[in-house]
Amino acid sequence: MRARTSWLAAAVICVPLALALAGCSSLFNKDDDYIPESPADSLYNQALFLLNTKQDYKAAAKKFDEVDRENPYSEWARKALLMSAYAYYQAEMYDDCVNSAKRYVALHPGSPDAAYAQYLIGSSYYDQILDVSRDQARAEKAIDALQQVVRKYPSSEYAVSAQKKIGMARDQMAGKEMDVGRFYLNKRDFIGAINRFKVVVTQYQTTRHVEEALMRLSECYVALGIIDEAQTAAAVLGHNFPDSAWYKDAYRLVKTAGGEPTTENKGSWISRAFQKMGLATSQNG
Repeated sequence: MRARTSWLAAAVICVPLALALAGCSSLFNKDDDYIPESPADSLYNQALFLLNTKQDYKAAAKKFDEVDRENPYSEWARKALLMSAYAYYQAEMYDDCVNSAKRYVALHPGSPDAAYAQYLIGSSYYDQILDVSRDQARAEKAIDALQQVVRKYPSSEYAVSAQKKIGMARDQMAGKEMDVGRFYLNKRDFIGAINRFKVVVTQYQTTRHVEEALMRLSECYVALGIIDEAQTAAAVLGHNFPDSAWYKDAYRLVKTAGGEPTTENKGSWISRAFQKMGLATSQNG
């Protein structure tokens, strides 16, 4: 989902005010002898034309950068810096977007638009997330940046979207752990596989991968002959996801191994993990 913003329309509406504000531009310059090569309002309007009419996002971003570079202490520069980040994002020039947005947050942390700048940072990382067979460093960065939106700007219009993207990025992280866990399982490295599935169960319980992770734990523990842990994994799976196809597989597997799939060991790390997250577990055992 590409980031969109209501303030962009407002920026266009405000363009006719540019000439009225131009006469006050000297108030924003620290050096009275400094004369910009091109008036800030003119550059800003040129950038908006490239952005809205031409939809040449890269050229628009560069023009917004000129506003900031030639009029660094003006109100136009503040607006242009955020518009630059937006244009870079639309151009899918994510590193440049992150740089501009981070600079905006650093220079204008109290601005009403700081929430959007932070959202652009997270969205830039989010849009670069690769499939689960690849490194998930961008997913981690996306989660970190988007969590800052939720934490610092909970009432902003971007908080809900940020929370949704966090959930999808976490699902991606869990998918990576599952991918590696299945690799170890196929290699019959059961301890290595358990360690990966354990990460999913303890850190990503709200993702769609937790059901399979619990079933795979039953599979690994049965293979190792640790039946009590296998049946605990199956019991927790059955209690929390009774209609899951993965539970049916775990039930048959543990039953075949001589265990009781509905019996749960409350002292097991699996039970403790779900209790810690406030999720109900079976009352059997």
